[in-house]
Amino acid sequence: MGEPILLVGGFRALLMQGLHPRAMRGVLQNSALMHPDEAWSRFMRTTEFVRVRTYGTLPEVERAGRRVRKIHATLRADDPDTGERFRLDEPGALMWVHVGEVDSYLSVARRAGVRLSAEDADRFVLEWRRAATVVGLNPDDAPGSVAELRAYIEAERPGLRLVPEAAHPLLQSLTAPLPLRLAPLKPVLPALTLLAFATLPRWARRLYGLPATPVGDLWATATLRTLHAGLGLVPAQMRYAPDARRARKLMAA
Repeated sequence: MGEPILLVGGFRALLMQGLHPRAMRGVLQNSALMHPDEAWSRFMRTTEFVRVRTYGTLPEVERAGRRVRKIHATLRADDPDTGERFRLDEPGALMWVHVGEVDSYLSVARRAGVRLSAEDADRFVLEWRRAATVVGLNPDDAPGSVAELRAYIEAERPGLRLVPEAAHPLLQSLTAPLPLRLAPLKPVLPALTLLAFATLPRWARRLYGLPATPVGDLWATATLRTLHAGLGLVPAQMRYAPDARRARKLMAA
């Protein structure tokens, strides 16, 4: 999880989440996703949650989990397809978000050349069951191996799509609201989003209305490997820095 290349995995996870109608509607109806005054702070809160969940002490993780569970339990959204009003802590949507995150980190890491055996990959998926409990899921319901992960995704595919009220993420990346101090990074976002799209399975790219060819797969893998090799030149004490202060210094650099 300390590999910088997993930033691409984080973007891919958001794209996977966006294909679950209820998960996406829960976000759209309960947050100012693209509001220039709030979008960045929301992104930073999510990033901090992931950092604490990954590297925090057990008490820190428990506090963060309680806060997220409390927020999800109080929020509701409407499903125009069924006319239902649903809770944001609905297990089906939470499980899809969990699986999309695990699958994205693992897929990007392996394609980038991070050395992981088949046993390593299965252990990674199994260990992430502990993360499922943080958001209120039963860990035994979460996939415990790569095979179970793939089987779950395959079973969910018939119900996945991009809801019509959601803006296309690739277009959103062109007008992403950033703080003034980060304005020079704005041209990077479309490229990063495009790379995240290219790492998606072909069926997912088709759901977003994008080309899904072997050429795109090859380009994504080659780009990930090149970036991972370049990031390998950064000193290890900066690359693997769970400490927030050191991480901010790396971002500034």
